[in-house]
Amino acid sequence: MKRCFIILLAICMAAVQTVAQERKVQNKPYIDLRPMHFGIHVGLNLQDIEFVNMGPQTVTLDDGTVTQQTIVMDADRWNAGFSVGVLADLRLSDHLNLRITPTMHFGAKHLTFHNLTDLDPEGFPHEETQDMKNTYISFPVDLKFSAQRWNNYRPYLIAGVNPMINLTGKDQDFIQLKRMDTFLEVGLGCDLYLPFFKLIPELKFCYSLTNALDRNHANELMDVNKRTYANAVTSGHSKMIVLTFYFE
Repeated sequence: MKRCFIILLAICMAAVQTVAQERKVQNKPYIDLRPMHFGIHVGLNLQDIEFVNMGPQTVTLDDGTVTQQTIVMDADRWNAGFSVGVLADLRLSDHLNLRITPTMHFGAKHLTFHNLTDLDPEGFPHEETQDMKNTYISFPVDLKFSAQRWNNYRPYLIAGVNPMINLTGKDQDFIQLKRMDTFLEVGLGCDLYLPFFKLIPELKFCYSLTNALDRNHANELMDVNKRTYANAVTSGHSKMIVLTFYFE
């Protein structure tokens, strides 16, 4: 059995090597030689945010009583959203491109607060939730490192910075994010050369470099009870996973 497995593995490796060495007709053979080109893209995004909790805090109740409360908060799930934008690509060398992709991201984050000092008869903490809807306009600037093209495929890696503007208006929810944020992003993808255009699937990971939490929002809340929850966190860093399809 072991000998049969080794023989089968050797045959598969030989077949893969034979296929890999087979040359095919190249679609759009000169498309990558353009000094600059443009395109559009659509995709899906998953948004999340990583918070640092305050821990025990001193709270003054409506009747003047001073007490301590411990509230922990977390974004308990990834939420799917939609992304759309345009592309401008500048060729720097045979394997390096500068890419700018203004994009609109539509999505949301689901937040859950657990009040550990307010327990129900069964011993479970009182919970509050918030659906934080976010609409971002982003201006990513990336460097694209491409491998050598083989037939109609060309894998690549990208890395860059992504300033974002949060277009969501002010409201009376527990948590509010700042208007501006900056993300570091890395990703990978593959150029697929089709007969009439180039299709590029890409997976990208984005992480906020700044504290995205608006700490002044707690003072703007009209409901005093909400301020305790708003002050339960000291900072927050947004995260995003983006699956994009480019058409060039």
